[in-house]
Amino acid sequence: MLFIVIAAISPDCLMEAKVVSKDNRVADSSPSNESPALPKQRRVFKKFFAAGVLVCFALLVLGVYALRPCQIDRDLFFTVSSGQSLAAVARTLHRDGLIADPFAFRVLARWHGQGRKIQAGSYRFAAGRYQPGSVLQILVEGRVELVQCTLPEGMTALEVAHRCSAAGIGQLERYRALFSDRDFLNALGVDALEGYLFPETYRFAPGVSESSVLTTMVTEMRRHLNKSLLTAAAKQGLNELQLLTLASIIQKEAGNVEEMPLISAVFHNRLKRGMLLQADPTVIYGLGEFDGNLTRIHLRTPTPYNTYVHRGLPPGPIANPGLDALTAAAHPADENYLYFVATGDGVHYFSKTLKEHNRAVRRYQLRR
Repeated sequence: MLFIVIAAISPDCLMEAKVVSKDNRVADSSPSNESPALPKQRRVFKKFFAAGVLVCFALLVLGVYALRPCQIDRDLFFTVSSGQSLAAVARTLHRDGLIADPFAFRVLARWHGQGRKIQAGSYRFAAGRYQPGSVLQILVEGRVELVQCTLPEGMTALEVAHRCSAAGIGQLERYRALFSDRDFLNALGVDALEGYLFPETYRFAPGVSESSVLTTMVTEMRRHLNKSLLTAAAKQGLNELQLLTLASIIQKEAGNVEEMPLISAVFHNRLKRGMLLQADPTVIYGLGEFDGNLTRIHLRTPTPYNTYVHRGLPPGPIANPGLDALTAAAHPADENYLYFVATGDGVHYFSKTLKEHNRAVRRYQLRR
């Protein structure tokens, strides 16, 4: 009985224990009397263990192979549509040579909890070597290929719409519709978009709406119409719309940035004296259709924008001015000039009197 208790307390000793039977005979429990089933179970276990190791090793090799990097020899554009499934994205990536195995890519995405985080858009993959993880990260972070559009200073709103649509950013007719959409204009706090589309290089994601494009440009203009600039304009007697209007005329008249403050001085001086501005670009804008040849008939055509006919500033901007023109409109040069004439080499000659101006006209214009 004592041996049985000891064996129960110490199972490890079971193999060496002697068991006493009721008739006091001792039974040997040494390995020689071990049940023949135990070695068989051990052999089965070893086989299963070895098979498991082989399977794990095979899966590891397959995983490494399936998630191997891929090389592309040229720039590749890849588009993820809105609502596109992970499986569809993986198939397309595999077809385009960006990943080695679509199933492994799906497993990788789900393992990282990013199966539903891939963002729609157009992506540009430069020629090079890509790991599946880096491809996944690009798609999850939404590093889409942006469409660039540069707007020079002095473009009209319609020209801006043409430039954007030609670059693949929106459709021309939708821009034109927004130009007269009162709800849209009221939401932006403007009566018209002319003058409020800041000239800049913009980058938009493919598929961006026309309203978002225009809103971005207006927001950019408002950012430049800061308190300092508006305060300086107010000292010259100009509100925001008048500042934009005068700046747009300066933008269209100036041959270079350096002479903008001088042109601004001419217009400010004429406004203070009640003189007609007589700015050719305002006439051209009012005509709408213009063949490049400004005639006396055009100068007498009574459009609202004709500053040869109407005193003061026109009813609104005639183009979208840049920051230099805005600054010049708010900070005119301290000069008494009242006239200027193009010299033919990209700049202007400025005069204080009509007599001096007429001489300059004969010198630079009539001699052509």
